[in-house]
Amino acid sequence: MTIYAALNYQDPDEAVRFLCAAFGFDEHSVSRAEDGGFQHGELRLGESLVLIAGPREPGWLGSTGAEPLASPISLYAVVDDPAAHCERARAAGARVVREPEHTDYGSHEYSARDPEGNLWSFGTYRPVTRTR
Repeated sequence: MTIYAALNYQDPDEAVRFLCAAFGFDEHSVSRAEDGGFQHGELRLGESLVLIAGPREPGWLGSTGAEPLASPISLYAVVDDPAAHCERARAAGARVVREPEHTDYGSHEYSARDPEGNLWSFGTYRPVTRTR
């Protein structure tokens, strides 16, 4: 089984631009309606994909934005150099809500919000997956 994060944005075109510029994603694919409207996007970061969609009905895979470090969900990505990644994000307009820091579990990481309030964390911690 594989898990993919699926994010809804009021302005998915701006979200794709921002996520690529600030956080280093690559545009894997974007599907558009006949009128050119955004339908579905897939962004790649390393070997991972996130799915991007436009506005949906209230309650459909979404919620309201949260305060800086209070979010019902946080997306985490492993990066080799969190401090450099943070500076790239800041230069592209990301709102850094937790400066790069060393954690008690051995990671170096920071957190930032995207333009629509989603909380993203980037660090060196690599969860270990175990099989039965």
